[in-house]
Amino acid sequence: MTLRARLRIERAAFDLDIDLTAEPGEVVALLGPNGAGKTTALRALAGLLPLTAGTITVADDVWDAPPALFVPAEHRRVGVVFQDYLLFQHLSALENVAFGLRARGVRRAEARRRAADWLDRVGLGEHAAAGPRALSGGQAQRVALARALATDPRLLLLDEPLAALDAGTRLQVRSDLSRHLRDYGGHTVLVTHDPLDAMVLADRLVILEHGRVVQQGAPAEIARRPRTDYVANLVGLNLFRGEAAGTTVTLPAGGHFTTTDPMSGPVFLAFAPTAVSLHPAPPTGSPRNCWPVTVTGLEQHANITRVQLDGAPPVLADITPAAVAELGLHPGRPLWAAVKATEIHTYPA
Repeated sequence: MTLRARLRIERAAFDLDIDLTAEPGEVVALLGPNGAGKTTALRALAGLLPLTAGTITVADDVWDAPPALFVPAEHRRVGVVFQDYLLFQHLSALENVAFGLRARGVRRAEARRRAADWLDRVGLGEHAAAGPRALSGGQAQRVALARALATDPRLLLLDEPLAALDAGTRLQVRSDLSRHLRDYGGHTVLVTHDPLDAMVLADRLVILEHGRVVQQGAPAEIARRPRTDYVANLVGLNLFRGEAAGTTVTLPAGGHFTTTDPMSGPVFLAFAPTAVSLHPAPPTGSPRNCWPVTVTGLEQHANITRVQLDGAPPVLADITPAAVAELGLHPGRPLWAAVKATEIHTYPA
């Protein structure tokens, strides 16, 4: 029952060329910057955009194999939850969920019975008669999910399903959605810009850049071993590529680091912004990696301040507001950065 997709789509200014698989019960998240190809991939899987080349197969059913075969969206067993949910404003919650069943030929009474069952499953049985305008954002999201799942799809596509929610609602709905996805036995492909949504909801992450897969794996592996600047920024790490010789890693743009794990050849080197300490003068003591830097920017993030630093190499540091005041930080302020060797993670490039 594996989903196997070789997605090849050519356009004037962009082309998508990726291979994608998903096992039954698996949630695969597509992440990437704007224009990476996430929505294009989702539209191809849904049957809204034909492939230029490649195939889309679920078990023994072929949905797209140009130029000979193309199964249109209405004939694919696919459920879709869009970013803005696209509920029919003139229908109640119950009739919205029943709509997909009716479109597939289910008799009205049976469609309403199954829709009512799905609303109970998502905790909205008492809102069956409510119109979309009477629902909160989280309730509307659950109605859209129930509508998608009610047709028993083989493939569930989620297009930024939490993006329209405020921060307070998002936390609860994310938890609810995670629970529903665990109970779903089909294949799920999630498109999101939010790394937390992906980390919580997905079993596997597929990172796209410029229409290509640049990294994929379990969320913990992606977070621990990013392989591009985009992924490093996504999970909040400083990332460098260099040449290792023993416990020394030399960076091509200047600077070097001492690590605890001897390696040889091209490596990635990563450490968290919280691992960077800042000092008005060269520090003494345990740090084996210290170098001069200059403050280029400050950004407040909740209870920490992220400091952008230029140097060899340039880094990001997360410090407390008290440390900002104590160091008298401002753009142009010269400092020394230090990172302990034990805080650095290295792995083959």
